[in-house]
Amino acid sequence: MRFPIWMAALAALTLPILALPAAAHAQGASGSAGETVFNGHCKACHEPAIDRAPNRATLSTYQPAQIVDALTNGVMKPMATGLSDADKQAVAAYLTANAAAPQTAAAGRSPAPAPVGVDVKCETNPPIRPTASDWTSVGLDTSHRYQVNPGLAAADVPKLKVKWAFAMSGGSMPTVIGDWLFIANRSGKFYALDANTGCVRWVLPDVASRTTPMIVKSSVSPSGWLTIVGVRDRTARAYDAQTGKELWRSPALHANPVVGITGTPLIVGDQVFVPLTSGEEGAARQPSYRCCYFQGALVALDLKTGQKQWYTKVIPETLHDTHPNAAGTMQQGPAGAAIWSAPTADAKRGLVYVATGDSYTDVDTKGADAIVAMDMKTGAIKWSTQVEAGDNFIVGCTDKTKPANCPSPDGPDYDFGASPILFHLASGKDVVLAGQKSGIAYGLDPDSGKVLWRQKVGGGSSLGGIEWGMAADLKRLYVANADTVNLIDEYLRPLGKSPVADKEPPSAPGLYALDPATGKVLWKTPAPAAPCHYEGDRSRDRSGGACIRAQSAAPSAMPGVVFSGTMDGWFRAYDAATGKIVWADSTTDRHYDTVNQVKNQPGGSLDGLGAAIAGGRVYVMSGFNGAANTGGNGTNVLLAYSVDGK
Repeated sequence: MRFPIWMAALAALTLPILALPAAAHAQGASGSAGETVFNGHCKACHEPAIDRAPNRATLSTYQPAQIVDALTNGVMKPMATGLSDADKQAVAAYLTANAAAPQTAAAGRSPAPAPVGVDVKCETNPPIRPTASDWTSVGLDTSHRYQVNPGLAAADVPKLKVKWAFAMSGGSMPTVIGDWLFIANRSGKFYALDANTGCVRWVLPDVASRTTPMIVKSSVSPSGWLTIVGVRDRTARAYDAQTGKELWRSPALHANPVVGITGTPLIVGDQVFVPLTSGEEGAARQPSYRCCYFQGALVALDLKTGQKQWYTKVIPETLHDTHPNAAGTMQQGPAGAAIWSAPTADAKRGLVYVATGDSYTDVDTKGADAIVAMDMKTGAIKWSTQVEAGDNFIVGCTDKTKPANCPSPDGPDYDFGASPILFHLASGKDVVLAGQKSGIAYGLDPDSGKVLWRQKVGGGSSLGGIEWGMAADLKRLYVANADTVNLIDEYLRPLGKSPVADKEPPSAPGLYALDPATGKVLWKTPAPAAPCHYEGDRSRDRSGGACIRAQSAAPSAMPGVVFSGTMDGWFRAYDAATGKIVWADSTTDRHYDTVNQVKNQPGGSLDGLGAAIAGGRVYVMSGFNGAANTGGNGTNVLLAYSVDGK
């Protein structure tokens, strides 16, 4: 999903951090070997940043070894063809030794603190004890994002205040069971925290992941509690949730180094379903890259061993050579249809549903921009419903100078980034609900895949539309609409600085409630224009430093209330029946002294990661750089809200 996250985030999804030779660090000055490498191989995409590439200032926040790993094993490997290990080390040292602090200070902003902290261990670690108020997966029950037993009432919500904060680089969304909180980290740390205080129960290094840890009770684990995450090295790993002991890791699920796992692995019975996505959209900028061959897939693993049971590609057509590009590199296709979000289970029908991304080539495929239903036991596709044909996209094809591998025609990049929701209607029937970056929500028949209704709630853009997720309670579907590119365009175009060539449709950011049976809009609340206080913002060349109110984060619901965040750093609660805003907090208007001893940690955008509601508290991640690279500061801060901060 051309979630710009994959030019930025795949670079941050790293393998173990390695020490670089001192000589490489010594080459950080202007005129160094590292500068030469950067100017020859990197500058065209990163200074100024184009499309979804991270800008120079964002790269400066990475660890040197993160950059080396991205060039050696990750999404930047195709762009590093011909570079020696010394070249990679030199460019990493150059980028990290020349942070853009002067530029930030000149704009009146202080540079963000380094993503460091002290892991303060808990004095005791009692056994995991489940409660009726647990939030154990990315959507509580893997899709709805609805907490039936929140541990607080709707009347308590206006009294929410931050109880504790925890700083980390590249954090994901947490899960909570009892007084244990689990959260993965793209920069390599996997934590179990005390949900009450934020102290560290255990921490594992070298588990670079952006997936939400799913927690289940299982005899596979000695303690009886199991957690699984998808890791940067294209493996799924299982751990004892009580101790952090690794139980197994799967084989690498794909050979392509730009393939990854962003959707949370789903545990159902004795199976684990792992969705695969890729950064080929970025790698394909290189004229020497054979674009493209990744085809989105769902992999079923044995819960006891992590071994593959089946591997099903969502593209039904056969991969084949097509034509040489202008550089003489043979192209191939069809490709794409990445699965960016967590799968959704349908136990009654024995099915698992996935939502797919766009196509990377101009070879026709029915598998892209589709909702797909697979048989849990065999992986056989029961039905596949494509809603957007010809959505062919790779990074840079909207630029004046196009990469050699651009498909023709270019698509709008309207893939799915939200997990499908299986909703039980009052009539007794079921409906599969899906939301697309086009700004369109859909209702589909779970038995046939037939589209029952569609409702457009926004203009749609390559950054949503409906981007990261939806929520549903017992009556309504809640849809957050971003229209990020549209908002940036509206702000910058009058200044003659718009990053897009064509004028975007009018924006309509906000939260919408729909009737799950018909798609009818029950209420809508536009995202308010509100102040933000970005510090160390790494996105000024993309958004001009504006407070972009895109509502891209996945909403979360409890009885009577819906929580939803915006990219300008505001976290709000809405009356579920009317859409009235009943509480709002700017996560950027203060600094946080965190549990892990980071002083004056600023907040940032709320982009992508929804809230977890459990045990009378609401947890949300502020500062996530997200797809748009807007409102980030290099470090995330996990905020735990409780009534009156108690």
